[in-house]
Amino acid sequence: MLSRRLLRIKVIKALYSHFKSESDTLIVSEKNLNFSIDKTYQLYHLLLSLIVDVRQYASKKIDIGKNKMLPTEEDLNPNMKFVENRAVAKIADNDELLTYLTGNKLGWTNYPELVKKIYNNMISSGYYTDYMNSGKDSFAEDLQFVIDFYSNGLEDMEELEEAIEEQSIYWADDIAFGLIMVVRTLQGINENKTTFRLLPKFKNDDDRVFASQLFRAALVNNKEYFGYINEFTENWDLERFAYMDRIVMLATIAELVACTTIPVKVTLDEFIEISKYYSTPSSGTFINGVLDKIVEKLKKEGRIEKQGRGLIEN
Repeated sequence: MLSRRLLRIKVIKALYSHFKSESDTLIVSEKNLNFSIDKTYQLYHLLLSLIVDVRQYASKKIDIGKNKMLPTEEDLNPNMKFVENRAVAKIADNDELLTYLTGNKLGWTNYPELVKKIYNNMISSGYYTDYMNSGKDSFAEDLQFVIDFYSNGLEDMEELEEAIEEQSIYWADDIAFGLIMVVRTLQGINENKTTFRLLPKFKNDDDRVFASQLFRAALVNNKEYFGYINEFTENWDLERFAYMDRIVMLATIAELVACTTIPVKVTLDEFIEISKYYSTPSSGTFINGVLDKIVEKLKKEGRIEKQGRGLIEN
C-alpha cells in the first residue's frame, strides 16, 4: 500500500503545482493529486511484472542457443534455474496482476532494449551467479532471488528511470516507493498457495482520505498559514530560501491543525525529512527552526488539538 510519506510528497507536489500555475480551482488541483496517486499504484504493478519480461527474454535466448547451426554444449544444456524460478512463475500466473496490467494497458513490450539491459546487468551480478550455482533447489531460494533482483540496482538504473518517466511524468521520483511495495508483496508470497494477493492502494480508510484532507486543509487555509510562516521569516531575505520550503511548511501546519490523530513529532519529523530531498540541502535545519516557533504559537492559541491515546499531551 502507498505509505503516508509518499502521500505527503504527493500533496506537496500538488500544492507546489497549484500555486505555481496560479490555479484558483481546488477541484481541478485535487483531481490531479488523486490522479498522481493512482499513477504510483500503477507503477507498482508495472514494476512487479518486470521480472516476468526478463525471464521471457532469458527463455528466448536459450531457445536461440539451442537452434544455432553449431550449438555449444552450454547451448544444448543450459542452466534452467532462472527461467524455471517458481516465484517468478507465481507472478506470471497471478490473475489479479494480469487483469490490472491489461485493464490499464501497462507492460514492457515497447522497451525490449531496456529488458535486455536489465537482463545483462542481472547475469553479471553476484547474487545471480550465487543463485545459479548454489546446487540448491527450494522455493525459498527462488523467492529470495526475486527479492534480490528488485533490491539490487534497479532504483539507481538510469535507463529504467528514463523509460518510466517517458511513460508518465507522474512517475518521476516514484521508483523507490514502487520497489518497496514490490518487495513487500514478494515477502508475502506463500509457496503452498497457488496465488498471492497484491497490496491494496491504501492501508485503511484513514489513509484513503488522508491526502485529500491534507491538501484541502492547506489550500483552504493557505493565507492564514502563510501568515504564520511570514511572521517567523520576516527577517529572512525571501531569495535565500526556496519556495518549496514555504510549501513544505504550509503542508506541515495543515497537518498539525487538521489531522488530530497524528502526533506532532511524527508530522514534524516526516516533513523535515521530506524537505531534505525535495528542497535545498539546508532546508531541513531552516524549516525545523521556523516550525518550532510556529508550533509553539499554535499551541498557545489552542490550534493544535490531538485526540486518541497518548496524543493529548503530545
